[in-house]
Amino acid sequence: MRLNPESIARASSRRPWWTLGVWLVLIVAMGVVTTKLLAGVLNQDIAFTNKPESVRAQDVLDEKFSTSRSEDTEFFIVHSPSVTVDDPPFQAFVKQLQGKIAAVDGTILARPPATYYDLLKKSPDSAAGLVSQDKRYTLIPADLKKIEDKSIQKLRSVADAAQGGGFTVQVAGQGALQADFTKIAEQDLRKGESTGTGIALIVLIVVFASIVAAIVPIVMAIFAIFVALGLVSLIGQIVHFNLFVENMVTMIGLAVGIDYSLFIVSRYREERKKGFAKLDAIGAAGATANRAVFFSGLTVVLALLGMFIIPTTIFRALAGGAILVTIASLAASMTLLPALLALLGDRINWPRLSKRARVDSEHDPKGGFWDRVTRGVMARPVVFLVASVVALAGLGSFYFQLNRGTSENVSQLSDDFPSKQAFLTLQREFSGNRTDPAKIVITGDVQAPGVQSAIGRLKQEIASDPTFAPQTQPVTSRDGTTIELDVYFRGDSSTDAAFQGIRDLRSQMVPAAFDRVNGVQVQVGGNPAFFTDFLDVANQYQWIVLVFVLGLSFLLLTVVFRSIVLPVKAILMNLLSVGAAYGALTLVFQKGVGIGIFNAIGFQFQQTQAIEAWLPLFLFSVLFGLSMDYHVFLLSRIREEYDKTGDNAEAVAYGLRTTAGIITGAALIMVAVFTGFAAGRLGPLQQMGFGLAVAVFMDATIVRTLLVPAGMRLLGDLNWYLPKWLEWLPKINVEGHEPEQHVLVPEVEIFPAGDREVEVVPVEEL
Repeated sequence: MRLNPESIARASSRRPWWTLGVWLVLIVAMGVVTTKLLAGVLNQDIAFTNKPESVRAQDVLDEKFSTSRSEDTEFFIVHSPSVTVDDPPFQAFVKQLQGKIAAVDGTILARPPATYYDLLKKSPDSAAGLVSQDKRYTLIPADLKKIEDKSIQKLRSVADAAQGGGFTVQVAGQGALQADFTKIAEQDLRKGESTGTGIALIVLIVVFASIVAAIVPIVMAIFAIFVALGLVSLIGQIVHFNLFVENMVTMIGLAVGIDYSLFIVSRYREERKKGFAKLDAIGAAGATANRAVFFSGLTVVLALLGMFIIPTTIFRALAGGAILVTIASLAASMTLLPALLALLGDRINWPRLSKRARVDSEHDPKGGFWDRVTRGVMARPVVFLVASVVALAGLGSFYFQLNRGTSENVSQLSDDFPSKQAFLTLQREFSGNRTDPAKIVITGDVQAPGVQSAIGRLKQEIASDPTFAPQTQPVTSRDGTTIELDVYFRGDSSTDAAFQGIRDLRSQMVPAAFDRVNGVQVQVGGNPAFFTDFLDVANQYQWIVLVFVLGLSFLLLTVVFRSIVLPVKAILMNLLSVGAAYGALTLVFQKGVGIGIFNAIGFQFQQTQAIEAWLPLFLFSVLFGLSMDYHVFLLSRIREEYDKTGDNAEAVAYGLRTTAGIITGAALIMVAVFTGFAAGRLGPLQQMGFGLAVAVFMDATIVRTLLVPAGMRLLGDLNWYLPKWLEWLPKINVEGHEPEQHVLVPEVEIFPAGDREVEVVPVEEL
């Protein structure tokens, strides 16, 4: 048996119970794996696979300060409105709290906590940094070996137990912020799932006019998500995944899982309306829609592979999750769905809510809405082509005003989150943001007089810069060969101003201070420097990814459609829709246009200085794949009719009127799913969901309804042009072929019945 979508569909439909049983066992196994392993493979770390300056600096810190190194410092903020740190009750309360912190599980703290009173005689400057100007606030640093939610929870439990007696205690730090971000991400995930699934079900009921047919694609998507999360859990034993991969798998899984099933179920129902028997209709769908779905999924995977070029784990993790759920959706569509169709038969149309769900209804809606729209566009192709390009390019032009940065900072949290309240207290009462400093690492002969003078000049330069707090904290390694100079920011360390401050340190302040100073090496590290390097890497690799994705897509489409015109046109159209999404993101989130309207209908958008640094590249890869998804499905149907008739205009009209309703329904489902995630509270997910929703909407309306028919009408037979020197390319029939329809003549058995003969005809479901 030749292995292809048709043969796989026929084999699965002939053994439906076996196929269903295998999938149920797989789902149960993956559910168990996910429950036991998934939480342990997810984190918020973003790592490089190369060695930018921030990573090299961190390597030095890990080596020279390994015995006392901590991954995170959380601050207990103690406040009393009635007494100061100089009063005995304040000192007694701090000492008591210090003991409770030290008593926390020893596997959490890197070292015992030191208070203002401990440092007062040893290091007066360090002690002064732990007290506010009015002396009613003090800090107790708690150095953690590792950032973990359970560690933050234990520290918060200590703080909660200490409240009272005229004192309040807050916990501030990157770990506390991450814990609250994780909590929001989980809540938004559940909200996005329920919202997207609910709207998708309504759209499917409208499209299919049947409850069962509407439920089947959702079940398929859920199965694919279970399998993908299980695979993430297993692969995560080797490489960890970013926390957002769970949101990514769910979002992309609902989108493509429902859409692929929608295409196949629609084609199956169409073949039944043509008169094919049940198994033949499944085979016909396998030979046509399943093939189109396979190549559509392949374009999504190829587009996402581009993100593996970028040497950062977050791109690879998110792309990996999206690829896994796409492959799982393809596998379910190729095998499980034919089995379910074989078991359900025409019960897939139960209960029939419209005549469209009847087996004997018309399968080719000539003269319908989409037929009239398509022919109207092709009657004036130049007008619609120019209008569409101007609209999309005009919106896309705002891309050139897009700033890359990060919106995942404290401003994204609502005021009721304790980490934000504590952060604002820390920022207000103490000189700068002490939770996430830049770390200037100086190695070599650091005790030389010239080096010490250079460090003094650097500290003075930092103190005069408005980006940084005036106080810096030097720490010398035990072997005396390395100095870590902690540089604090006046505000949030995850803003454009902070990132520019890092660039200024590297390009101006450090070179100026250490000019003509020999024997030392100076590097700028810490989390703010790390994210600055991340921004630079994203900018550096964006054109490489662009060329890779476009090149692979062009080659695939050239082979699939045996044309060099269609791939170029498809790429240009997809770039227009992606560019429009970029422009919409810039207008709404960066410039604040329409935020009030969106928030009035239930969204919680916030204007930011910059769009998430990883988002443009990620959106390009995902959107290019999803846009090609629809393009392959539409063009394959047009090509199928063109091969039969040789009439380009009629083939375009046929392809649009037979697929436009399904593609529009599929697009609405994707928009609903993405909008559900955009309705969350985290800036990165809001931007991602909004960008995806806008691009898919533009693609399914302006591009598919106007640009495609107008462009194909103008190009005519040139659409299918392939140079003779490329005739050697393999012929891949995306839509396959429909099996020949045979008239079933049932055998007739004659039984005597008195004076009559009775014909007994075996009944088969047609």
